[in-house]
Amino acid sequence: MAVAVFGKILIGIYVEIKRSDGRIHQAMVTSLNEDNESVTVEWIENGDTKGKEIDLESIFALNPDVAPEEEVVQSPETPPPTSSISSGAKQIKPPKNRRTVAPPKTEAPPRENRAAGVGTTRARPSQIQHQQSQPEPPPPAALTAQQTQQMTLQQQQNARRKSNCVKEVEKLQEKRERRRLQQQELREKKAQEVDVTVPNYEIMCMIRDFRASLDYRPLTTADPIDEEHRICVCVRARPLNKKELTMKDLDVITIPSKDVVMVHEPKQKVDLTRYLENQTFRFDYAFDDSADNDMVYRFTARPLVETIFERGMATCFAYGQTGSGKTHTMGGDFSGKNQDCSKGIYALAARDVFLMLKKPNYKKLDLNVYATFFEIYSGKVFDLLNRKAKLRVLEDGKQQVQVVGLQERDVKCTEDVLKLIEVGNSCRTSGQTSANAHSSRSHAVFQIILRRRGKMHGKFSLIDLAGNERGADTSSADRQTRLEGAEINKSLLALKECIRALGRNKPHTPFRASKLTQVLRDSFIGENSRTCMIATVSPGMASCENTLNTLRYKLFSESYLVKSVVEMKSLPRLSPACLFISHFR
Repeated sequence: MAVAVFGKILIGIYVEIKRSDGRIHQAMVTSLNEDNESVTVEWIENGDTKGKEIDLESIFALNPDVAPEEEVVQSPETPPPTSSISSGAKQIKPPKNRRTVAPPKTEAPPRENRAAGVGTTRARPSQIQHQQSQPEPPPPAALTAQQTQQMTLQQQQNARRKSNCVKEVEKLQEKRERRRLQQQELREKKAQEVDVTVPNYEIMCMIRDFRASLDYRPLTTADPIDEEHRICVCVRARPLNKKELTMKDLDVITIPSKDVVMVHEPKQKVDLTRYLENQTFRFDYAFDDSADNDMVYRFTARPLVETIFERGMATCFAYGQTGSGKTHTMGGDFSGKNQDCSKGIYALAARDVFLMLKKPNYKKLDLNVYATFFEIYSGKVFDLLNRKAKLRVLEDGKQQVQVVGLQERDVKCTEDVLKLIEVGNSCRTSGQTSANAHSSRSHAVFQIILRRRGKMHGKFSLIDLAGNERGADTSSADRQTRLEGAEINKSLLALKECIRALGRNKPHTPFRASKLTQVLRDSFIGENSRTCMIATVSPGMASCENTLNTLRYKLFSESYLVKSVVEMKSLPRLSPACLFISHFR
């Protein structure tokens, strides 16, 4: 009975199933349930094993090749042969089957059935057994009118017996064949477009095959913005630049969903076999190479603008490897001779500040807007709006950090802010490194300050951090470049420890470890303070190690503590001047 019901379904085979959301994929049969005529299947999704109980009708609809074989039954207008031998032979019943079909229209009724139907002969059991073993004679050439009418009725019954399930199976088969043909054409087209001259052709094929198995659901503007986190951490991947395209470098970054980043790190076994180690990181938001500055600003710095109107402190960082897109994200487009500062987060935040000033509930506060722009280079502070004048950082009697001599410019509109950004960026300290010919070698801090009757009401600090580097990248550079890298790594390590202490609510926060954290002390402390970190990464395979270092520079936001993601580490290799600092990680 079980064999007839379940057909060719066995434990351990793979069948196609349909999910509640309409997706169709394969799953393994783990048990057969005879009581309710169903099967239990299991599959692996996102690293987790999932199961489901499905009835046999649904299984057969999607997998007609495992359905039980259809059995031909006798036509209803002719009585069974056992009706004429009720006393001499036992009644033979056909085996019970879930699916039966009527005989085809060209098949005539059995010979013994016709004899029993007209009553001319009475067959013995031995004759019935002999007749069943003999082949059926061909049907007569001419049929009576009654037999023709009966066959016509039988054909109508056969047409009605074709259920919707069979029709659906036929449609699915047609769609599957069309989909297979389309996929085959797509594979052939991709194979023709593949450049076999790529140095890492094997790695490229492995990355392409891995991406083909992913379900992509990237971040869109329709996704909700979470405004409850005190510390928010995001990641942004830029597209391959001209230099990487010229070198035929591979893109090893994949962002399949709005909060997941995957790095395909190429590895090599002892026997020189190459393989991929696909490392997964989870953040609050993940922006792929198609996201522009407006979209990044929408989910990162824009929710922080209202904080400064509520007498709070807001901070937004851009962190990452040299040449990964930090200055482009914060300041706008600086690739050409003409700087376009209107598309950076500096200008976008200033625009929203002036828009919110016009709201009735904030307009009555009579707030004034000021802007400052300074840089921190080699442990020293310089005013970018006052010809790079050197400033002193001191604490007053109330233990408030004061930047002595820092000029605050009164701004009335967004255009005033853009002029200050252009002036500050033109004199910012930069240098040449192995990754970028015009690398920012200092931390640039742009602040939008709200004052009411001369007193501080709120402050928004936007920081473009210097590019982090490994000690191996600066080993061949001159002494000045090595000292710069040591100071940069020292300040970034101190910043990470401060935000980690804030995220874990530690009693002590090491603000005095660097000038950067000391200057931004008032931006972190207080109940009404919010912080956002934008980690920028380079997608090229040549930058894979630096990209992993950036993603492992983990800040402990509230969402990470809940998700229990793998703990990030700081930079693994530092220059000799700050190796003693790494000992206290």
